[in-house]
Amino acid sequence: MNSELKIYNTLSRETSIFKPIHSGMVGMYVCGPTVYSNAHLGNARTYISFDVMFRYLLHLGYKVRYVRNITDAGHLEGDRDEGEDKFAKKAKLEQLEPMEIVQKYSLDFHEVLRQFNTLPPSIEPTATGHIIEQIEMTKKILANGYAYESNGSIYFDVEKFSKEFNYTALSNRNLDELLNNTRTLDGQEEKKGRLDFALWIKAKPEHLMRWQSPWGEGFPGWHLECSAMSSKYLGNEFDIHGGGMDLVPTHHTNEIAQNIACHHTQPARFWVHTNMLTVNGQKMSKSLGNSFLPSELFSGNHSLLERGYSPMTVRFFMLQAHYRSTLDLSNDALQAAEKGLARLLNACKLVAHLKTSNSSTFSVEEIKEKVYSALNEDFNTPIALAHLFDAAKYVNLVNDGKESLSPADKEIFAVFLNQIVTDVLGLKPEQEAGTEKIEGLMNMIISMRADAKNKKDFATSDFIRDQLKEIGIEIKDSKEGSSFSIL
Repeated sequence: MNSELKIYNTLSRETSIFKPIHSGMVGMYVCGPTVYSNAHLGNARTYISFDVMFRYLLHLGYKVRYVRNITDAGHLEGDRDEGEDKFAKKAKLEQLEPMEIVQKYSLDFHEVLRQFNTLPPSIEPTATGHIIEQIEMTKKILANGYAYESNGSIYFDVEKFSKEFNYTALSNRNLDELLNNTRTLDGQEEKKGRLDFALWIKAKPEHLMRWQSPWGEGFPGWHLECSAMSSKYLGNEFDIHGGGMDLVPTHHTNEIAQNIACHHTQPARFWVHTNMLTVNGQKMSKSLGNSFLPSELFSGNHSLLERGYSPMTVRFFMLQAHYRSTLDLSNDALQAAEKGLARLLNACKLVAHLKTSNSSTFSVEEIKEKVYSALNEDFNTPIALAHLFDAAKYVNLVNDGKESLSPADKEIFAVFLNQIVTDVLGLKPEQEAGTEKIEGLMNMIISMRADAKNKKDFATSDFIRDQLKEIGIEIKDSKEGSSFSIL
């Protein structure tokens, strides 16, 4: 590979060459889920995107420490410092303990990501497991003069911080406009400034999840946990911090402020954010009835779906758009992805069985270079897939005897295709057992078609061929007999 990996940095608003702080090692932190409800499809897009980044960094030979947290405390409704605790509210609704809610939806989250074939992170810390670290960080920010106590709660002093540092560097928003547009909220009287946010919140008598602190019983602010856990496991400065773009204006902005106020340094070199998922051109929303749980997408049990789609089809569909682009979900797009995935996986399977010649009519090195160049350009999976489809087309041409491949190139080609498709993009056959049944069924259909041809019943023979093509299966006739391939 001649090209170097380049990543778009939300902080600098430019794409630049990625050089890790420590040679050969990468520290990556991604904000994980708040486990009070089922994981939704928008969550899945973010974690699939970072899974590909994780896989590609490993493929390039880096030793990667990938940290993705679980938020199981401190996240209040509306992402504010006031309001009801999300876990306590759900616990009341389901008549469970808050930690039963955490366990239930943590298991759901992990099962969804397992179905999407994502690799587990290196470390998956929880907010409740790091209360001591969050208290210690709050103490340091207080000691450094960037926070204050008010009625048992600790607030970050945004105005004081902004006099020395650019508080809105990540979002690039105007601070004065933010101040003017910020509403006065319940509990605002405890704060000096409208943009101040809680590091530690005093627990009301009815609040179920609470811990002892130097300021009385309370619980950590939502933003604090990620600062505490990322610095504990990756150091005060690390390589990549990621999450959905919705986290930029508040959560990640506040993380940066906390880390600078505590450790005197910007936490991450690269800030990486995924874009949102839309449905038929509209933003996903429960009120519009167009939001999906992954399980609904798999089963087809939703009014907007014509049928269900497999986890690998959905993963492939998501990789067809760049992670920073909006991705629109529709039945047509999912059905096209289903056919595209089958064609790509069929080529990966077929390449190992190709007949070879003395020379190749195709440059394997050129296709490798194109795929790597795409992935090195900010993990551009749609361009990489376009080149992989060129490779799949060539595999079929070699299989049909219309192109040639040398033994040496075949070996390189087979390893390369399977490494990129399986190891980097994380795509795999849905069910090997199911594949065997399909092959048995197709062999029976081909036999029935051959019998029709022998009886000169060409209408039936052509009907079988045409109907199979309609659903993406092509019958190929040759002197040796008939075979099939998935389009």
